[in-house]
Amino acid sequence: MAEEYVVQMKGITKVYPNGIAANQDVDLNIRKGEIHALMGENGAGKSTLMKMLFGLEQPTSGEIWINGEKVALTSPTVAIATGIGMVHQHFMLVPSLTVAENMVLGMVPKKSGLLIDSGSAIEITRKYSEKFNLHVDPTARVCDIPVGMKQKVEILKALVRGAKILILDEPTAVLTTQETTELFKELMSLKEQGYTIIFISHKLAEIMQITDRMTILRGGKSMGVYETKDESPEKISRLMVGRDVVLKVEKGKAQPTDTVLRVRDLEYINEWGKKMLDKVSFDLRKGEILGVAGVEGNGQKELVDMLFHLNQPNAGSVEVNGTSVLGLSQRKIRSEGVALVPEDRMLYGIAEGGTIEENLISDRSGSKRLNRGPLFDMKAIHAECDRLIKDYTVLCKSGAQKVKMLSGGNIQKVVVAREFSNNPKLIIADQPTRGIDVGATEFIRRKLVELSRSGVAVLLVSADLNEVMELSDSLIVMYGGRISAYFEDTADLSDDLMGEYMLGLKQQAPEEVGRVCHE
Repeated sequence: MAEEYVVQMKGITKVYPNGIAANQDVDLNIRKGEIHALMGENGAGKSTLMKMLFGLEQPTSGEIWINGEKVALTSPTVAIATGIGMVHQHFMLVPSLTVAENMVLGMVPKKSGLLIDSGSAIEITRKYSEKFNLHVDPTARVCDIPVGMKQKVEILKALVRGAKILILDEPTAVLTTQETTELFKELMSLKEQGYTIIFISHKLAEIMQITDRMTILRGGKSMGVYETKDESPEKISRLMVGRDVVLKVEKGKAQPTDTVLRVRDLEYINEWGKKMLDKVSFDLRKGEILGVAGVEGNGQKELVDMLFHLNQPNAGSVEVNGTSVLGLSQRKIRSEGVALVPEDRMLYGIAEGGTIEENLISDRSGSKRLNRGPLFDMKAIHAECDRLIKDYTVLCKSGAQKVKMLSGGNIQKVVVAREFSNNPKLIIADQPTRGIDVGATEFIRRKLVELSRSGVAVLLVSADLNEVMELSDSLIVMYGGRISAYFEDTADLSDDLMGEYMLGLKQQAPEEVGRVCHE
């Protein structure tokens, strides 16, 4: 019956001015007090549908009903007033402010004039923290708290503003197994209190564990509504992608040879005076995948920045095939055979305003095979672009299409096609499958294994524990800017053991960690 639904999106169609139909006649019906998964590949229309529910976008046609009443969600302010809250994949917190100050942004309790009543803000935070069993430190600065607590702050922010319907976009993307378990307990508690949760995730095991029902989108259309307990991960993948997906990557044992990347005693202190890298040393050899695991904020991002001249360390050395690369321009680092799949594809991976073709050849536009004297050889460029689009199954109209018009998964394939295809000796893959669909994820993981087995050295930085454990031949764990553990073989590692090292509950002896330096 209709009255059992707290959210009804009826016949929702969204067509953008450029003619792209993101959603076509989609129905979404959410029951009160359920955890409902919204699933689909990138570009399937999930984000657009949720943006309309949160008032960030307006439907071209269709109706939205909340608690049995037709509503016009013209802005996020209206959506929040209607009882809808959204926790975005990328946290919307101000790092320099405290937890309590972030909690009351936009609804600031003031003593007088512009002064924030910090006592009231702290009291509000404590009250809601206890009420919902989401324990946070109200006085801590956001830049100093772990990522798991940031997630709780975002959820509390929505609840403080009166949300009864919570949209969670990839809520476990950066959490450890233990943090995910804790989050799921808190979500179940909210469910028992009558709150409704829409859960967007690409992690099928979590969907099977936490959700009651799921709606699957493909190509902007609904593939139906399913009771989670009645479905298998294989069937869900098939409905999302339209074909069978291999959920486990097969790889033979690595046969590593010469050292390609040599890092010694790398140190870095950030702008807030916090030591983000503390004497980090390791070797990466030809023909192996070395994984870097850790809760976000423990130095992984800073490590990648140092390796590719996105920042400069305070001390230490980095060599690629015996050549020091610290201080070299990115062009020169690339000339040493280094390729980077960056964490933020939109900021560092592509030129948004450029075409697919321009993005694909941006690292090789000066090569002789693509030039005729002072002019580009457009025939050769078109041929290279067409080949890469085909080889990397980029779903697009042509290479002349603007890259920003692609889905997240296809943008990532453009980045990967460029970085993997220029004969790299070392690939730094930073969160290579974050926020992309199961089909693109399968493709990229398989390519990484293929390249490593052909002799390429791969440094895999990933917050996805399953990914880093499954793909890596050997693995380091970072905690507090240091390498807290090194595992020469990942075959017998468990999620729980990894979580203990990632959370700093365990620490290997220096001689154990030191084994990662093979020279």
